[in-house]
Amino acid sequence: MDIYLIRHTQTAAAPGLCYGRTDIGLTAGFTEELQKIRAKLPPLASDCLVFSSPLQRCRLLAEALSGQVRFDDRLLEINFGAWENTPFTAIDEAALRYWTEHFVESTPPDGESFTDLWRRAGAFWQDLVCHEAKQVVVVTHAGTIRALLAQVLDLPLANAFQFRIGLSSVHKLHYTPDYTYIDYLNQ
Repeated sequence: MDIYLIRHTQTAAAPGLCYGRTDIGLTAGFTEELQKIRAKLPPLASDCLVFSSPLQRCRLLAEALSGQVRFDDRLLEINFGAWENTPFTAIDEAALRYWTEHFVESTPPDGESFTDLWRRAGAFWQDLVCHEAKQVVVVTHAGTIRALLAQVLDLPLANAFQFRIGLSSVHKLHYTPDYTYIDYLNQ
């Protein structure tokens, strides 16, 4: 099964805004970015499975790629809780530093840890590989892609942020019952 993990396009969020679950819109450049993503993908088969985070920054892209999208809350970005939709400069510096140094297990107030994200992304992955599809597209967020890669590669979670996950990037994996191959990252 060929699996394409795609990060959403550029959002209209103000620079320096902390957002994970906040439903941020897209920039006017969406159509151009969509064409670039399509150029990175092979033709999608009529039976290609398309999954997406329900947030509009993913939903709009997934719906532009396919008329048959399955939305899954397990593909949501990390929940920053009380920090959502707040400029990073307005977050208590000591609390933010503590979280960035301990993000694997630490949570923002009323949020979730990277381990929480990894668990729900892992549950999605376990369900995904049960499908008998030849081609799958997953439109999601940088944190979720990192969690999925950590799952597939059995990486220590603290190492997941060593993956640079660019906006509009495509990452191709090839799943077999015996092994999952990484064909490429950040196309």
